[in-house]
Amino acid sequence: MKEKLKLKYPVIVEGKYDRLRLLSVAEGQILTTDGFGIFKKKEKLALFRALAKKSPIIVLTDPDGAGTLIRAHIGSAVPPQQIIPLYVPRIKGVEKRKSAPSAAGVLGVEGQERTLLYELLLPFSGDAAYAENPLSKAELYEDRLTGCADAADRRDRLCAMLGLPEGMTPNALLAALRVILDHAAYKAAVDRLDAFPTDGI
Repeated sequence: MKEKLKLKYPVIVEGKYDRLRLLSVAEGQILTTDGFGIFKKKEKLALFRALAKKSPIIVLTDPDGAGTLIRAHIGSAVPPQQIIPLYVPRIKGVEKRKSAPSAAGVLGVEGQERTLLYELLLPFSGDAAYAENPLSKAELYEDRLTGCADAADRRDRLCAMLGLPEGMTPNALLAALRVILDHAAYKAAVDRLDAFPTDGI
């Protein structure tokens, strides 16, 4: 197998097995919609919207009706010029981990040949992979975004600054911050939050 590709842009796939398949040929930021979970979790769609403000995003879903619906849902929230739509071919078959085919009877992203995925992603690779912010939950605690009386309020105000939905849990916020901001931008946002402790942001 060739050396793994270093992806220049974040990639959105449907599920964890799709993600693992891509990670076998490439490294970088590969996020999931949790299947149809994206229709229920507003923070997931908000995360993709915020991410697309700083970089194009690659959308790679299964070649079936469900994949089409998920693409359309992402497209309803993200400007078309910020989406790089990639498609795998419709190949009849069953993934190795499954005992029966999908409703459409075709292979999803996880069932595609590694060589095909490598060639599909090759034009969007470079010398360095898209880096994820190494922010930790301990740092959220230090910045009073968790573990203190006003943490929920501070999280909501930070979310308002960044275009994320209110009511995010510490874990959900951490996951979002890691992909939409680099560490320096996160610290700048917290400094701004501290400079305006009640309003004026």
